Amino acid sequence: MSNKLVLIDGNSIIYRAFFALPLLNNDKGVYTNAVYGFTTMLLRILEEQKPTHMLVAFDAGKTTFRHNTYKEYKGGRQKTPPELSEQFPLVKELLDKFNVKHYQLDQYEADDIIGTLSKQANEAQWDVSVISGDKDLLQLVSDSVTVNVTKKGISDVEAYTPSYMMEKMEISPEQIIDLKALMGDSSDNIPGVPGVGEKTATKLLKQHKTLEEVYEHVDEVSGKKLKEKLITHKNDAFMSKELATINRNSPIDITLEDLPYSGYEVQDVSSIFKDLGFQSLLERIGAEDSTQEHQEELEDIDYQIADEITPDMFTGNEALVIEMLSDNYHKSPIEGIGLVNQHTSYFIPTEVATNSEVFKKWAEDATNKKLVFDAKKTLVSLLKHDIHLQGITFDMLLASYLLNPSENNHDIPAIGHRMGKRGVLVDEEVYGKGAKMKVPEQSIFAEHVVRKTALLFELQDEMENQLENNEQASLLKELEMPLAIILGEMEHTGVLVNTDRLEKMRIELKERLDELEKDIYEIAGEAFNLNSPKQLGPILFEKLKLPVIKKTKTGYSTAADVLEKLEHEHEIIPKILLYRQLGKLQSTYIEGLLKVVDKKTSKIHTRFNQALTQTGRLSSIDPNLQNIPIRLEEGRKIRQAFVPVKEDWLMFAADYSQIELRVLAHIANDEKLITAFQNDIDIHTQTAMDVFHVEREQVTDNMRRQAKAVNFGIVYGISDYGLSQNLGISRKEAKQFIDRYFESYPGVKQYMDDIVQEAKHKGFVTTLMNRRRYLPDITSRNFNVRSFAERTAMNTPIQGTAADIIKKAMLDLHEKLLEEKLQARILLQVHDELIIEAPKEELSALQEVVPEMMENTVDLKVPLKVDYAYGTSWFDAK
Repeated sequence: MSNKLVLIDGNSIIYRAFFALPLLNNDKGVYTNAVYGFTTMLLRILEEQKPTHMLVAFDAGKTTFRHNTYKEYKGGRQKTPPELSEQFPLVKELLDKFNVKHYQLDQYEADDIIGTLSKQANEAQWDVSVISGDKDLLQLVSDSVTVNVTKKGISDVEAYTPSYMMEKMEISPEQIIDLKALMGDSSDNIPGVPGVGEKTATKLLKQHKTLEEVYEHVDEVSGKKLKEKLITHKNDAFMSKELATINRNSPIDITLEDLPYSGYEVQDVSSIFKDLGFQSLLERIGAEDSTQEHQEELEDIDYQIADEITPDMFTGNEALVIEMLSDNYHKSPIEGIGLVNQHTSYFIPTEVATNSEVFKKWAEDATNKKLVFDAKKTLVSLLKHDIHLQGITFDMLLASYLLNPSENNHDIPAIGHRMGKRGVLVDEEVYGKGAKMKVPEQSIFAEHVVRKTALLFELQDEMENQLENNEQASLLKELEMPLAIILGEMEHTGVLVNTDRLEKMRIELKERLDELEKDIYEIAGEAFNLNSPKQLGPILFEKLKLPVIKKTKTGYSTAADVLEKLEHEHEIIPKILLYRQLGKLQSTYIEGLLKVVDKKTSKIHTRFNQALTQTGRLSSIDPNLQNIPIRLEEGRKIRQAFVPVKEDWLMFAADYSQIELRVLAHIANDEKLITAFQNDIDIHTQTAMDVFHVEREQVTDNMRRQAKAVNFGIVYGISDYGLSQNLGISRKEAKQFIDRYFESYPGVKQYMDDIVQEAKHKGFVTTLMNRRRYLPDITSRNFNVRSFAERTAMNTPIQGTAADIIKKAMLDLHEKLLEEKLQARILLQVHDELIIEAPKEELSALQEVVPEMMENTVDLKVPLKVDYAYGTSWFDAK
């Protein structure tokens, strides 16, 4: 058998992947868990099966020829969650990149396509492998057709051959149809014979081979009730057999010859992996070694390498590029500097610039205009050399981000390529990548830096014109660029960390972990490796006899979701869960923070990403201070280590209360929401009253919790499926909640309808400050793709406006602190919260100034509300 055909039941595998994996989404907010699960299975199939021919079959729609026989076929199935629906087009796009054919046929199911092709391949004596989560396909099994059925999840697969079926199920492949005819199938709403399960059906078929023979000998069936049921439901049984039979002669218009598989191009697959955010899979396909170097034909460029700096090098309008090899500019040295104006281009070695009083005087003179790439990075890099850069008038990185918020790459060559300028090589081609990065010989390096600087100088006008046309010039000049300077100063200042306190926490946590470990061993009656699922599984499921929830290839699953289901079954489980949570705190956060503390200053200098999210929110890295876990008391205590720079100073934390819901009230212009906020009514209690139709005093804690989930879920465009997962309720109940919410707040429903129409008309949505998010899929003919774009259209103006408000508040507050000549300074921004350090004597001023600036930074139809607290550490200020 030289030909190996692999046939995949697309719908089945995608469904299983979706429900087996937690909801994941990439940096664009697109759900990807089903695509990820499907991809891992596809890669394994390609590696293990090595097909010569391949096809993924999909169902074409809800209606099939089987509905002509039985209208209720597949009736009662819950509607596909939109979080899953929107992933089907992504899977098909991924298959195209893998060069794997996919096919669907109107009125027929994927099973019928697979059945027809497997029959043709069987007759041609090909080796056939079918992959599905559906045992219906076992009827296709033969000596040359193996059906691989996914068990729990998608990673565990069981291979069915005729002998294995007989050994395990005691029936032949042909009898699967008769089995389904007798026992029915609730997932497909095939009725079968009521009261006949798999065991009874198998027993009947062992005696009489086929359904027809069962009925020929129905009088011989033992058991009065069983005989009655068989006779009463004879028509249902034969109809069920018809429904369960795969049509192996479907009118498909593809043949085996249309399905050759010869592999995929790594470059094509890696591009979609990067887009989907599947970084962990890049190495698996060898993408790290796949970049082929290519040298473009570049025009000659004139430049000088400056061995000294003189005043006549400057015109007062220069493009400046600070070049370093790492993104972490707090730790990386400046490798060289590019300087370009309308007359000349220069490469300036680092030591020449940083030791020059002429350069320092030019850089610190605000009347000299500087066009830069990444103002924050440029500012911080030069501050390390005691050069306080002034006069930045253009930031190419931020301009590109505002113009193309969905793009992942905003470096100078990428921006140039998008704007039709291909005169600069990509950095990787000059420096290499990863651990192999290095500065080439000076002439190559200098030319590359100057080319990038020249491109920055050349593109400024065009990019500013585009921003003007988009009505976004003020967003760049009045919000993002001034904020970049403040963020740069915050990063350079850093936040002081009490390393002794962190070390003490590490010791205390180690003692706590040792104590927990001892308790767990005592309960278990023996010592074992707590971090080994292979050793933990037998303790829980064999020795302690706990119910088995899930098995893996190597034994029992002890994953968090499994243990959470067993939490109330045995006293050992809560202790194991706590042990794991504390272990993660210890390794990821306490030890992680200690690694990034500056040894000289005992400070942490995080980096704020200003050009990453499509909504405009800031994020932070190295370390991510926005992600310190605060649900556990031990997690919250980590903030005790963040302290003011002087002993007689304090930490002051101020955060917006329910800012996104207030923005929603303003944008949607919903009278009921506006009134609630204007009267300072607890919005979650109000929503609970409206949704559950009860009086205020009848609102229980659980009602308020559910109302809160609905409130914040609405902001994120949540579906009934998403809400049901959050609250642990049925989708029907979740849908009722959402429907009642929209009845109570009709303005919100009207806003959501209107914003979708606006997005379809314009192709984008905007925040109150004109930040754009483009939605090319909003008019897609594909329902699932369009639905995701519609949810994004509803959500972005709310989230994005909230992000814009806190950015503007940072500017207003920073200016006010300078105006009042206060020493207080903003240290951190964490979501909707600002962390400030200040001398204790400035406390009364802060209590007045901070809420005033934050609450009045914009004028909305509802008041903004700021809560604040203070103390000797970040923890105490919360």
